[in-house]
Amino acid sequence: MTGGPAVPAGPERTDPPFVADEQRMLETWLDFHRATLLTKCAGLDDTQLRERSVPPSTLSLIGLVRHMAEVERNWFRNVLADEGAPPLFYDDDFPDGDFDLVDDADIAADLATFHAEIDHARDRVAAAGSLDDIGHRQRRGEDVSLRWILVHMIEEYARHNGHADLLRQRIDGTVGE
Repeated sequence: MTGGPAVPAGPERTDPPFVADEQRMLETWLDFHRATLLTKCAGLDDTQLRERSVPPSTLSLIGLVRHMAEVERNWFRNVLADEGAPPLFYDDDFPDGDFDLVDDADIAADLATFHAEIDHARDRVAAAGSLDDIGHRQRRGEDVSLRWILVHMIEEYARHNGHADLLRQRIDGTVGE
């Protein structure tokens, strides 16, 4: 598709509270960063969402969305809950498929997948007993708490939202938080 936007304008972002308990603070910061990525994609058509940064990088906004869907899926479905969910956008032949294989990507389906993984992650967090819950899979031979996963997800989004900010500015000059 070209022409109309693939991502509607203005996904709602809610500023995290200045005072809240730890779990609410972490969840609202994570949601803020999730919405920020969509804000960087808002109003762009499929061609713009596929646009690469600069050679040799394969970085694109839809690649970031696909990558973050994979990250959500891995940490909440696999590490926290041990669901054994396979990757969606990459495999052994294309280990960076989430970024590299976007030329023929179904943008609407990829955005729906991103939203579905976030919804599932929220369900997993809600089902947890506390931030001290330990995931069913280890990282580098160490147990991982839900607290660590949430902090890591905030870090992951913050880093990639910086990339998204630069990509968006390159595409149409839009800047901002």
